[in-house]
Formats: sequence, C-alpha cells, structure tokens
Amino acid sequence: MVTKGVGEVNLIEAAKRAACEQAVKDNFSPSFKYVGIGSGSTIAYVVEAIAALGPEVSSSMKFVPTGAGSTKLIRDAGLTVLQVPELLAEVGFSGPGTNRQYLDIYFDGADEVDAELNCIKGGGACLFQEKVVSRLSKKFICVADSRKKVDRLLTNWTYIPIEVSPIAAELVRQALTDLGSKDPVIRISPSTATYLVTDNHNYLIDAPFPTLLLNSQAELIDPAKGLWTPDALTAKIRGILGVLEVGIFSGPTGPQATVAGPGVEGVKPVKIYFGKPDGGFETQE
Repeated sequence: MVTKGVGEVNLIEAAKRAACEQAVKDNFSPSFKYVGIGSGSTIAYVVEAIAALGPEVSSSMKFVPTGAGSTKLIRDAGLTVLQVPELLAEVGFSGPGTNRQYLDIYFDGADEVDAELNCIKGGGACLFQEKVVSRLSKKFICVADSRKKVDRLLTNWTYIPIEVSPIAAELVRQALTDLGSKDPVIRISPSTATYLVTDNHNYLIDAPFPTLLLNSQAELIDPAKGLWTPDALTAKIRGILGVLEVGIFSGPTGPQATVAGPGVEGVKPVKIYFGKPDGGFETQE
C-alpha cells in the first residue's frame, strides 16, 4: 500500500480549497435566496468560502442540504438550513407545467467525471437526496480533485451506486446481472458490519460494469457485453422494480432543462473545478 506524505496530502487539500474558493467566486451571488449544499467531502471548503463572505451576504439565504452530513456542515458554519420538504412548502405549488428549479445553485463533488461532465455520485451514500437537490437547482457546480477526472466513467471508480428498497434489494441485485453488472453487492456499513442504511432508510447496491461509453457514442451500446452510455444505463436501471435512484448524473444540465421545460430533468453539472496535485486548480465545461 502506498502511503501519501504529509506534503502531498497538504497539496491536495490546498488544491481542493483553491478550487472551491474559485467556484464560489465565479458562481455565487449575494442575490441568491436558496443554495444547495452537497455531501462530498470537498464541499466543506465551499461552505467555508461562503461563510467567509459574512452574514451581510448569507444571512438572508437558506441552504438546502443533501443529507445529515451536509446539514451539520451548514449549521456549524452558522448558515440557515432548509430541508427539501420545507423548501417545497415554502415556495408552494404554482400549478402544472411550471418551472421547479427553485434553488439558485447547487455545489457538490463527484466520485468520477468523464469528458462530457457526466458524473458518478453516491460513494458517500447520499445519492438520492443529491439527485433531488440537483433536479431542483438552476445549475450544478461540481468541485473535485483531479484524480476524479477521466475520459469515460468507470475507468478508476469501479461501480455504480444504486439506492434500493430493502425488501427488493436481492431482486434488484439479480436484475443488474442481466444488464451486464459483474457481482453487484449490497453495501456493508464499515461501522456496523451490517447492510448500510441510507438517510432514507434504504439500502445501496454497488454495481460494477465495464467502462461506460460517452453519451455521444450511443451507436456502440451492446447490452450483451454490458456496454452502456450513462443515459442508457440510468434508464435501464431505473426500470428495475425496487430501484429508487441511480448514482449517474448525466443528460441535460440545469440551464438546458430550463429551456426544455419542467418535464426535463437537469442534473449534470455545468462546470467542474478540479484541484490539481500541484496545489492549483483547473476547470472543465
């Protein structure tokens, strides 16, 4: 096992912080009312950067978390927490066919990001709430370290996280093998050595697949070989009885969904900020 030196770890953390600070500088506005805060470990630096702007900027805002961890992060920074059900009650229902992108922006990390900005998320077990908050946001800004950057998903990260009903977990696991997954497993909690239970009282299945294609390579889809694009695999897995949500964030971005109309899901990030090994950062959009 290779152990990172203190200097290397410090550079990585410095890079994450620099990327988060730039993401806030480029995308955060004092005019915002609702801000989504994700569960990725890097996002602590986003919250830190927002809090550093002072209460004169943030006191009139409400911050929507994607789980227990980000709820604590927001509160510890002295910012106002608003859970998704409270958000929906506060904004009300404007009727059929109306736009439901109530959050001005959503910041979160990713487990892996491909050349088209499609992401895998769910390593931290919050994928369903992350998908909901992203769906409710005008745009998703992703911050990650550059080791998460790949040409195609499932290059280094080895599985797709899938949130499922406990009663149907084994049924889902078997159905995933029909789609080409190699030995999908129900995730075990390292602290209890029993099945991990999400904030929504569900299980997670971690499903390995061959490296995914890009969405622009749809003509190469081959179910017999387990070759899928992010969009196609998401649709297939969602069709399995017992699946709540899939940890692939692909398809339209928030702004694209705004143009397309309320029936379109926009969960893909519009821009990625990558912390680099030298302590700096780069962007991709």
